[in-house]
Amino acid sequence: MVPKLVYDFAEGNKSMKELLGGKGANLAEMTNLGLPVPPGFTITTDACKVFLQTGAMPPELADEIDHHVDLLQQTMGKKLGQADDPLLVSVRSGAAVSMPGMMETVLNVGLNDDSVNGLAHQSGNPRFAWDAYRRLIQMFGKTVLGMEGDVFEDAIDKAKQDKGTTNDLDLDADDLKGLVETFKQAVHDHTGREFPQDPRTQMDLAVEAVFKSWNADRAILYRRQERISADLGTAVNICSMVFGNLGMDSGTGVAFTRDPASGQPGVYGDYLQNAQGEDVVAGIRNTVPLADLEQLDKTSYDDLMDIMATLEGHYRDLCDIEFTVERGKLWMLQTRVGKRTAAAAFRIATSLVDEGVIDTDEALKRVKGAQLAQLMFPRFDADADKDLITKAIGASPGAASGKIVFTSAAAVEAADRGEKVILVRKETNPDDLHGMIAAQGILTSRGGKTSHAAVVARGMGKTCVCGADELDVNVAQGTIKVHGAVLEAGETISIDGTTGEVFRGEVPVVASPVVQYFEGSLAPDAGDELVAAVHRLMTHADEVRRLGVRTNADTAEDAARARRFGAEGVGLCRTEHMFLGERRALVEALILADEDADRDAALGELEPLQRGDFLELLDAMDGLPVTIRLLDPPLHEFLPSREDLAVKVALAKERGEDAERDAKLLAAVERLHEQNPMLGLRGVRLGLVVPGLFAMQVRAIATATVELREKGKDPRPEIMIPLVGAVQELHLARDEVERVLAEVGVEEIPIGTMIELPRAAVIADQIAEAADFFSFGTNDLTQTTWGFSRDDVEGAFFSRYLEKGIFAVSPFESIDREGVGALVRTGVDRGRAAKPDLKLGVCGEHGGDPDSIHFFHDVGLDYVSCSPFRIPVARLESGRAALTSDQTDTD
Repeated sequence: MVPKLVYDFAEGNKSMKELLGGKGANLAEMTNLGLPVPPGFTITTDACKVFLQTGAMPPELADEIDHHVDLLQQTMGKKLGQADDPLLVSVRSGAAVSMPGMMETVLNVGLNDDSVNGLAHQSGNPRFAWDAYRRLIQMFGKTVLGMEGDVFEDAIDKAKQDKGTTNDLDLDADDLKGLVETFKQAVHDHTGREFPQDPRTQMDLAVEAVFKSWNADRAILYRRQERISADLGTAVNICSMVFGNLGMDSGTGVAFTRDPASGQPGVYGDYLQNAQGEDVVAGIRNTVPLADLEQLDKTSYDDLMDIMATLEGHYRDLCDIEFTVERGKLWMLQTRVGKRTAAAAFRIATSLVDEGVIDTDEALKRVKGAQLAQLMFPRFDADADKDLITKAIGASPGAASGKIVFTSAAAVEAADRGEKVILVRKETNPDDLHGMIAAQGILTSRGGKTSHAAVVARGMGKTCVCGADELDVNVAQGTIKVHGAVLEAGETISIDGTTGEVFRGEVPVVASPVVQYFEGSLAPDAGDELVAAVHRLMTHADEVRRLGVRTNADTAEDAARARRFGAEGVGLCRTEHMFLGERRALVEALILADEDADRDAALGELEPLQRGDFLELLDAMDGLPVTIRLLDPPLHEFLPSREDLAVKVALAKERGEDAERDAKLLAAVERLHEQNPMLGLRGVRLGLVVPGLFAMQVRAIATATVELREKGKDPRPEIMIPLVGAVQELHLARDEVERVLAEVGVEEIPIGTMIELPRAAVIADQIAEAADFFSFGTNDLTQTTWGFSRDDVEGAFFSRYLEKGIFAVSPFESIDREGVGALVRTGVDRGRAAKPDLKLGVCGEHGGDPDSIHFFHDVGLDYVSCSPFRIPVARLESGRAALTSDQTDTD
């Protein structure tokens, strides 16, 4: 049976997002609720997928569209192309996941040289009719025909210049009629064909353009940034037009049921009289606050307030609403669960709990680790000296400083050089996405909280200030003029996305209140609403999570901070970091030792230093487990580079200077040189080849443990042997470790291994026989599974792999579930099959990645371990994983 490809708005509902897209599903939902939605229909994402796969529309689509156009014409009592009273429609994209401004829209489809006169007569407003036709040709030219927008903007600017005005509304019907002729000629010059007069041809070409826009560069970039699947496709919504540009009794706006920046309840949004919806989102004209609509049109305002309350109650969440008022009649054009800032997410979630709308489990599901991480970013120091330039609309919170750039290309180039920049524009458009990603923050002189810049910045967690209309931004000259001062490209400014303030120069930052809360210096009941909301949801996450959360820490300072942040132990202490700095000389002596006595002497000097390190670390984590990895990297990493030594020895010989030690070092470096050292003499291999090395470290751990116990402390070390690929290796290493522990009298210390080689995961049942615990080292497991050398490949070709869709995200950033993840699952299953009580954790960087944490919960790990600053994120996501996972109990 051929699947249905077109649905009337009355046939769908909000649960059908994957098929109808978010916009179509929600238009259907509002229609079913009896809200005033202009009639229309949705072409499904299935049709888009066929088009993207084959390059052609599904053969049955045309007949389905014909059927639904006929129904729409019957409902509206008018026809497409009808000369006296034409039916006009919009053609709008609508993906399952919101991608604001990334794909195409064409309004006023159905107008032509004949029907424009009928529209003028029917509306009694010739200016409106010719403006609508002008908009159609402009949008069609850019969207469908691929013409440069400047062709049309330049013509409009010339028309205004000839009229002696800077305001679009001052152009009368004759001016707009002239623009239509200019636009039509531009279309002919660009394509060699006339602008299509047949309404159905316009519609078909517009639908095809929307489908094609799914793979536009900016859409691909946005999906990659937001980790949206490339396979979803977009739906297309054909909606009968309602007009906000019929006069001052008409208008268009965007409303939020709560403030998307702060989460506070109230009347939030923007309204623009005598305009179409694209004017608001584009930020071309500055809007008025939504509250002003009450004075302009009390009836429409009251109706809108009622509908907003209905929608928030129905969706049980903040709703983002697009609407149009046509001669005093309110129409709903779109709703969706609105994007919000990180602070708003936490406040709204807890507020809805207090209002009895959702429970605490649902509230926890609605906040994300990435949002919590944003809240931990620094903010501007309120006590610092600042040079205020202007104050505008804080559209997306944060504190950002950087050099001024005026184009997206300049932002990307500067970011590639490692420079921090602020992208300054009159208004942004979807083509600016790559520059917005590269910049620290965005500043626009036009637009409001619902403009493109604001919506996209909030979605990305990027600092943004909009509507700074005191700034005269001249992109061509590369200047900003404000209050008689001139700022040029390359000068540093700072923007506060919370207050909307813009400062000259760089402003110092301080720790955020959320970090102060985690550090223990700000109580959750100290009056800060955001901190109180974070505390409530963090407390609930800790109550429901199954996964433990440890930290990767090599020093007592890091361990102490992680403990304040809620770490339940150390999942990875890298002992090699303790051999750097002034201790390199002792490692060099160990490597250069020709005799056992010399080697033992070097180890003897290192041991008390190691013991001191472990004393501090175990004391900082007193009463909690501390997993200490024995030396892992190849020894050459502790020696000077071969090239530097060769030059040094050659110069010394040329000058007749003593080069004996450097020559011995060079010989040692030559001896230890490997073509691929990360797959060479390292980890357990090093411990088996260099006598006494692991024994020295184990003795330092054991004696530190004894010393702390004698002081009444409760040290809980765990010894981890790295890079095991064969159970025989682990047996040999374990024998040595147990011998030393027995000598010191602390035989009960657990001994485990890292699973970081594919072979280790596959034979995990064998390895488990000799291990008390596994810790999956997913950094190296990713390298060895993919055959990547991380230090080489990330800069060499990862960007190309991301562009080509080979990766949706770097496998070093988020776990590769199909490959590396499959090996982790194999290691878990086989390890637990051999030893059911085997303790399992992960200590790679993936332990702090939200998506990866959900995977680790699902496969049954006992804990994740991550850097101290990511501990709160891991705690939150572990709680969310427990609520969203199919597997709630793996014991």
